[in-house]
Amino acid sequence: MKHFGLIGYPLTHSFSKKYFEDKFTAGKITDHQYDLFPLEHISGLLPLIHEYPDLCGLNVTIPHKISVMKYLDWVNPDAKEVGAVNCIRISSESPVMAAFNGEVGIKGHDFRLEGFNTDIYGFEMSLKPLLTNAHQKALILGNGGGAKAVKFVLNQLNIEYTSVVRSHTPNTILFTDVTEEMMMEHKLIINTTPLGTSPNVNECAPIPYQFIGNEHLLYDVVYNPEVSLFLQKGLEHNATIKNGYEMLVLQAEKSWEIWNSKTIHP
Repeated sequence: MKHFGLIGYPLTHSFSKKYFEDKFTAGKITDHQYDLFPLEHISGLLPLIHEYPDLCGLNVTIPHKISVMKYLDWVNPDAKEVGAVNCIRISSESPVMAAFNGEVGIKGHDFRLEGFNTDIYGFEMSLKPLLTNAHQKALILGNGGGAKAVKFVLNQLNIEYTSVVRSHTPNTILFTDVTEEMMMEHKLIINTTPLGTSPNVNECAPIPYQFIGNEHLLYDVVYNPEVSLFLQKGLEHNATIKNGYEMLVLQAEKSWEIWNSKTIHP
């Protein structure tokens, strides 16, 4: 049996569990299982892996994407730069390999944990087909953990961005400071906040939507509801819109690819 799962807290709803269970059913994969593991504290990670020795991979969600990194034996360079991990590959490690990696007596376990950020791939692959020459600058709504992969991808694509927040922090502006000129200049607007997520479907970031036009692209990492209030306001002004469902699918498939890879990282 190959066992996979999701860690986070709370886990009241999970896209990943249904997605992978449907994948196993469709592929007639009978020796795989995907479960939810609600961990209030990340310190429960290693005991969890000892309790379930057939675990091969984990997805990681809030609030553990950052704190989990200190428990990993190796972190993918992109994930390290972003500063967040949402995918862990678990493999058994022989004493010889542990010694080669200089980890004997440090980690104190006989398995190897490798960390990746598949949100990077999911966001980039779902965004790129929609970009035009108009999308040279972006507004990122929110500056929390959900914005980390977004910023990394925009940097890779050479798209300048400004972070817009409710309460002032360094290198950000407030929602109330967004002007008509800024809306006209920043044709890509990405919502990384939870505003508008079901059941709170009547919420959206307070920016001047009246200045949106048909060259704008509004991307919402929210996928439930399918058309959030943020995206609906874009539609009302003939903007192109995209929700976060495809990003989730792509990051899940990238996790699956990683879990099934035989590559051993240094």
